[in-house]
Amino acid sequence: MKRTIFFSILLVCLVVTKNYAQLQENPVGWKTSIRQGKGDTLLVNLRATIKEGWHINSQFNAIQNGPLPTVFDFEQSEQYTVVGKVIEPKPRSRVEEAYSNQTLYYFEHEVNFIQKIIPKTNDSLAIKVAITYMSCSSTMCLPPETEEVALVYKPQHVLTLADQTALSVKETNIGWIFLGGLLGGFLALLTPCVFSMIPLTVSYFTKNGGLKKAILYAVSIVVIYVALGLTITLTLGPDALNALASNGIVNLIFFLIFMAFALSFLGAFEITLPSSWLNKSDKMADRGGFIGIFFMAFTLALVSFSCTGPIIGSLLVEAAINGSIAGPAAGMFGFALALSIPFMLFAAFPSMLKKLPKSGSWLGKVKVILGFLELALAMKFLSTFDLVYQLGFLKREVFIAVWIVIFTSFGFYMLGKLSFEDGESKSKTSISGFISSVAIFSFVVYLIPGLWGAPVKLASGFLPPSFYKEWNQNTPTANTSISANAVPTKKHTQPCPQNLNCFHDYEEGVAYAKEMNKPILLDFTGWSCVNCRKMEDNVWSDPMVWEKLNNDYVLISLYVDDTTPLPEDEQYASETTGKKIKTIGNKWSDFQTTKFRTNSQPFYVAVDTKGAILHEPVAYEPNAKTYAAFLQEGMEKFK
Repeated sequence: MKRTIFFSILLVCLVVTKNYAQLQENPVGWKTSIRQGKGDTLLVNLRATIKEGWHINSQFNAIQNGPLPTVFDFEQSEQYTVVGKVIEPKPRSRVEEAYSNQTLYYFEHEVNFIQKIIPKTNDSLAIKVAITYMSCSSTMCLPPETEEVALVYKPQHVLTLADQTALSVKETNIGWIFLGGLLGGFLALLTPCVFSMIPLTVSYFTKNGGLKKAILYAVSIVVIYVALGLTITLTLGPDALNALASNGIVNLIFFLIFMAFALSFLGAFEITLPSSWLNKSDKMADRGGFIGIFFMAFTLALVSFSCTGPIIGSLLVEAAINGSIAGPAAGMFGFALALSIPFMLFAAFPSMLKKLPKSGSWLGKVKVILGFLELALAMKFLSTFDLVYQLGFLKREVFIAVWIVIFTSFGFYMLGKLSFEDGESKSKTSISGFISSVAIFSFVVYLIPGLWGAPVKLASGFLPPSFYKEWNQNTPTANTSISANAVPTKKHTQPCPQNLNCFHDYEEGVAYAKEMNKPILLDFTGWSCVNCRKMEDNVWSDPMVWEKLNNDYVLISLYVDDTTPLPEDEQYASETTGKKIKTIGNKWSDFQTTKFRTNSQPFYVAVDTKGAILHEPVAYEPNAKTYAAFLQEGMEKFK
């Protein structure tokens, strides 16, 4: 009997001791941080780590006379504005019989709460928040606790620099897109569908209203095509436009589109719009006045679509993959401006019509020339598809071989030795055709050494990377020796441009930089990035630049379109965009967007081993001396 009483007392003591230990040790730990969100928004992260067997409740837990919800109380401040409520992930839930079958909403293990705030000042922010919560197990709840947290946020100058760099890149892209549209419009004027319409349309205006109506007609052309560009922009949005450049499937679709355009220009078939559209537009054009003139312009757009459609389609694709929200509209503005200029010019000076060359076989020749160019460009999109998914069927040598065949055929066509229409001459060669064929065959001869590893810099950006080839050469492409410090990466192993030693994993590269005590060059790049290839082929190959990258920096090349899946335990939801990060490319793209507020490539950032910015980041910089100076300044600041 005494022994039974003794063991009962001992058991009670053990239970009390266990509960007391639980009461003494808080089962919930909090970690807080603050980071840059979209635009001016800051994200305050409140992460709770919860011990096994315990949970905390959701903010929206509403059990009456039961466990209290978690509450976040941000101190009001003149430095910032709190935006909305604290964001939390979807909680777990269960029915609690002890509380009249009410539903309990709770979190276990780990949970991250996010509060958005907008700063009112450019100075450092002092942010205070009180977190009140209850820690509960399956048998008990501890009394509510309040943890007061103070955070200090110091604006990083790099964000402003990155914004400026990204802006300048987009402005540069828009300028080139506009010029591309302008060139496309002038080319469209030389196609049979448009050229033959100029004398007829201008004659109408000189007899019915003159210059005023011709100007309205030209303005209508601009409005129609710019509206088309804006429709593309507003439908897809800027994020989607940027994603087009790095999406393998989309690039495959573009390849098929460009092949269809090329075959259309070569005479295989015509791309036409439904005749009902043309009939309705023609009827509206007969109404007269501004509406009639507008629909005359619309009729021109429809009638000429078989010739202008491939040019417009190519232009919109190129504008879209540059990722700028204004790109398609800028391209269409340039195209429409070039297309409308002759109608205004000839309406103002009708006598100039007599100087126009007569329609003839040369118009058909222009279409074939465009067909060859579309065919060559189509291979670029197929190459991007191959690179993104690392399929290996269109490596550098194969791509160059295909281009050699395309441009050789192009040269024979210009000599009159190849035809695509019945009755087309195969013997007589014009002076312009001969000069063109000399230029084309010279380019073909220039391409041939590329089959054996020559740089072929004139085609850089279109060709696959120099290291993506079937024939491996163990000699450097730059005028120097292979890196003496070459260290293979452990994860996601890929070759590096110009035989440089580089890492493709950020953490791994930083660890090596700390070991070597060297600054880091973050290279945000992509398999689909044309300007990235131009930088690697034309700038990184410069001996002065190559020496600095090889000897003075640890190069970390992060491919934002790498489709390699992340392990499930490494996948996460982006705190900036909220999207699920599933691939290595997603991870590096999110890293670039979150830290530097830009997602354009190429983008180069010199940082120290702690991640601090050493110098203003740069984007596409074709001048090797300027790029070398950027590397030099970063290195000096590191020292």
